[in-house]
Amino acid sequence: MDLDFLRKENRDKFIKDSMNFIYKTTNRICKKKLDCKNDDEISIALIAFNKACDTYDNKKGSFFTYASVIIKNSLIDFFKKSDRIPYLIWSEDDDFNAIDNNVSINNFNIASENSIRMEEIKLLNEELRKYKLSFKDIAESCPSHKDTRDSLLNIALACIHTETIVSYLQNKKQLPVKEICLLTNSKRKLIENWRKYLIVLIIILSSDDYPYIKGYLNIEKAGDNL
Repeated sequence: MDLDFLRKENRDKFIKDSMNFIYKTTNRICKKKLDCKNDDEISIALIAFNKACDTYDNKKGSFFTYASVIIKNSLIDFFKKSDRIPYLIWSEDDDFNAIDNNVSINNFNIASENSIRMEEIKLLNEELRKYKLSFKDIAESCPSHKDTRDSLLNIALACIHTETIVSYLQNKKQLPVKEICLLTNSKRKLIENWRKYLIVLIIILSSDDYPYIKGYLNIEKAGDNL
């Protein structure tokens, strides 16, 4: 994706060429056919798509996957302020099911948070592929002892505040083991044994794209670095 193309004089043309994607994405989220001229949802989606153009970079993976997340989150904020709230649920076929009904804000929040979590998982899965990793690798490499998990989390928290480590990982798709050992006073064997798990932690913690996954890691209990 050419960011200059998006940000400069071609932005209007790019948005115009992407209207089919914006329209279909908004229809899918709202689970109804919308009128481009009369429905507020389309206007919200257009503003969100423009925001995605401003905030996207190549590290975020597929632009259109990223844009769909921004559109969905913007629509969720819009729905929360409306009287009628579509009840969003993420189904097994990765599509939205919506019940056009007056539901409580509490129920809507639960449903929308679940769908956002699923979006985060999709984005993370795309990112992991760049490192030749999968969720199976995460499951198999996850430490069973809490003390080990906490130690690795604190190592990752230290790493994300060191630009050279994050840049090395993003560019080389490998950990700079020696630098991490020096920074955290950790044994090389520890870093090498938990290499995959540490890579995943640093990917998650160094990005703003995974707030719910970060919450699952109980970061607030592990340290005060974020």
